[in-house]
Amino acid sequence: FLSEHCPGSAEAELWHGRPSTMSDKITANKVVTLAYTLRDDDGEIIDKSADGSPLLYLHGAMNIVPGLEEQLEGIGQGETIKATVPPEKGYGPRVGEAQEVPRHLFPAGAELAAGMQVLAHDDQGGQIPFFITGISEETVTVDPNHPLAGETLHFEVTVESLRDATAEEIEHGHPHGPGGHHHH
Repeated sequence: FLSEHCPGSAEAELWHGRPSTMSDKITANKVVTLAYTLRDDDGEIIDKSADGSPLLYLHGAMNIVPGLEEQLEGIGQGETIKATVPPEKGYGPRVGEAQEVPRHLFPAGAELAAGMQVLAHDDQGGQIPFFITGISEETVTVDPNHPLAGETLHFEVTVESLRDATAEEIEHGHPHGPGGHHHH
């Protein structure tokens, strides 16, 4: 039956023109452009993509929290989803406590601000990330937890565009270029 229809027939064009092919679904090594709103358990907005400045990421390269990336797998361009991400698949549970350290332990003249991530070094030379939560003349309060650690994250995400990543983007593990995407 299929051999009777030539590839240029209307049926073949309809088949190839279907919007739900795997090429327009989020899979590994796709560069994805997202508009998003992130809320906490009380519905308060924590973060939001600015109009005209969506988030660009490489799917499968751990550019975004694992729980959101898992829920975006297989979603198509133009679709909007709501995704709830528990701490274990977001920024992790809270570990340790914030502590005050003397200001002189930071480089003189360093521009420090609350929310900034800083790296400390352990005895073996490994890096330990901390987040600044407070600053005074004498001390800096640092917390080993990401500001969203322990939080359940509530995302509303719209997939604005998808494209195949370049070999260089795959090798580097992230998308390149300012808004490095094209519009369909």
